[in-house]
Amino acid sequence: MAETGNTKLLIKHVDISSLASVRAFAKEIVATEPVIDVLIHNAGVAQGFNNKVTSDGLEFTMATNYYGPFLLTHLLIDLLKRSDQGRIVIVSSKLYQFASLNPANINSINPINYFSLFPIHLYNLSKFAEIMFTQELARRLRGTKVTANCLHPGVIDTGIWRNVPFPISILFKPIQMCFRTPEEGARTSIYLSVSPDVEQISGQYFRGCKVHQLNRRVQHVARQHDLWEASKKLVKLTADDPQI
Repeated sequence: MAETGNTKLLIKHVDISSLASVRAFAKEIVATEPVIDVLIHNAGVAQGFNNKVTSDGLEFTMATNYYGPFLLTHLLIDLLKRSDQGRIVIVSSKLYQFASLNPANINSINPINYFSLFPIHLYNLSKFAEIMFTQELARRLRGTKVTANCLHPGVIDTGIWRNVPFPISILFKPIQMCFRTPEEGARTSIYLSVSPDVEQISGQYFRGCKVHQLNRRVQHVARQHDLWEASKKLVKLTADDPQI
């Protein structure tokens, strides 16, 4: 507000890893806002060597980066459809390339008993799920005025790196100095949010404000559908909730 002079900003808190918090937040938004033009999902947490499990029985990284946004999108979709040209923007990562999931295996999409010497794997898995979600979402939104796209923002120097474990953190600091600034990292998100160039584009993955080719593995249509249906059960979506 100090930088822009915009006094109309409303700051609200939501714990995106908590289904109850997401529902409470969405209920307030629906009650107070007539329309949503842009919904940006920018959650990005990465656990260490051991994972955590939320009170909803969801693996914490997947709950924060994927399941919370999945539920929130459903709960706010009617407000997005009221927009002249609603946009859903999902911040993923090129690290999706190092993951894969099988919706038929509950341990694959909700790995609550996970342990690995490769601590960023759960982050990669959540970003893989986000891309699958984006493409399935775009298909389901055909015929509406709402688009859905995802992006890789680059490697950005934000607070996501604060939990890099010792002693790796010592070696990591010099590398971190080469990362992009948050302002640079926001460019593609802003482009997808406001540019007229992408009004008719949906279901795509962007890098550097350009459509980028995805790995064929993440574009498996049947698995995207199966992940969607499994996710509806895991976030406890009901028949009374808005459907997509």
